[in-house]
Amino acid sequence: MTLLTLDHALLAAAPAGLRAELIDIDPAEFLDRCTRLDGPVTLGEWSCSGTDFTVTLELTDHLRTVIATGSPVAAMTSALYDEGYPLEILQFRQRRTEAGTATFVLCEFNGRRGWAAAMADNGAESTVRAMIAGVNLLAR
Repeated sequence: MTLLTLDHALLAAAPAGLRAELIDIDPAEFLDRCTRLDGPVTLGEWSCSGTDFTVTLELTDHLRTVIATGSPVAAMTSALYDEGYPLEILQFRQRRTEAGTATFVLCEFNGRRGWAAAMADNGAESTVRAMIAGVNLLAR
């Protein structure tokens, strides 16, 4: 697992609209704003083999394991909806960088919108992490 670090490659991978919003903030503000690790949903166990993945979500009062093949967006959207977090992905951008795969999602939840971001070794994990960051950002 690669932890997100704010570097020029990550910022260069960000969609143009997000880069424009980030122009005047420092790295700590970016991390707090777009990569929320604290909140009602955290990532527990993670494994991926080809297009198959298993993720354990740690929710406020229980764990939820998601086992899926194919699209992490579809699997996570369904699991989050079932848990009371109907996160809608309005825009999705993903790019390979020297540090791994950067994923940026513009999310909507309970009438609020915001960008969330994550970096991981592969696209599936990066997607899951970005979606969790979106829930945590918008659920506060």
